[in-house]
Amino acid sequence: MHHGGTEDMRQFDHRSGQSIEIDGASIYYETAGQENGPALLLLHGGFGDMEDFNVLLPGLTQRFRVIGVDSRGHGKSTLGKTPLTYQRLQEDVEQIVGRLKLDRYSIIGFSDGGIVACRMASGTSSAIERLVMIGAQGELKEDDPVRAILSKVTPESWREKFPSTYDSYQRLNPEPNFDAFARAAIAMWLDSSSSGYPNDSVERIACKVLIARGENDHLTPRDALDRLARRIPDARVLEIPDAGHVAFQDQPELFLRSLNEFLE
Repeated sequence: MHHGGTEDMRQFDHRSGQSIEIDGASIYYETAGQENGPALLLLHGGFGDMEDFNVLLPGLTQRFRVIGVDSRGHGKSTLGKTPLTYQRLQEDVEQIVGRLKLDRYSIIGFSDGGIVACRMASGTSSAIERLVMIGAQGELKEDDPVRAILSKVTPESWREKFPSTYDSYQRLNPEPNFDAFARAAIAMWLDSSSSGYPNDSVERIACKVLIARGENDHLTPRDALDRLARRIPDARVLEIPDAGHVAFQDQPELFLRSLNEFLE
């Protein structure tokens, strides 16, 4: 094989990465693809981990240096003692960006990862070239019907409804305590303070933004994303047919085609 031939096709496997200590937690990340390619950061959703993106990796690793991060408490990253917030997750990712000395990079963020990415892009000195949000809102008002859905989730209901995410959490996490982790994640979703959703700061986003959703996604209604797109200077909404919340897994080929056009 020529240089990097096998590396191009590598999937995230939770074996080949490394962990760094950040403010009382161990945060795990992995890189794949082209060592000298443009950097592309992948941020997964709540209760997920970087392996959720493996369906996309073959379509990305030929061109990009792909970096997957397990959010604090998720996958192979420990929860630590501080409250889980979108701001906390943002700070963790920014530490990894600094550690890897990424001066320019793009981000794909799904759900919670999209909210974290959106916060990062709203920052004043952002080095982000392109931002892709999948199934993620920029705000969650007190009367938002999605808030009512999220506030009903409990550790027990999640485990019952999504046993496979529970199983991979138990398998991967170095300090598993699912109930404490689930309660922390749910509190993060409902956080209405400045450590939560980016809200008005999205108007400062200077990079190009693609806001994607599955047409059947009940957690990110189309009108909420249209409102978000109007507030960001350079944003457009992509609706993916026959797809739910995890739109990139439901329609990977379709999503990759639009993604690659956008990242060109």
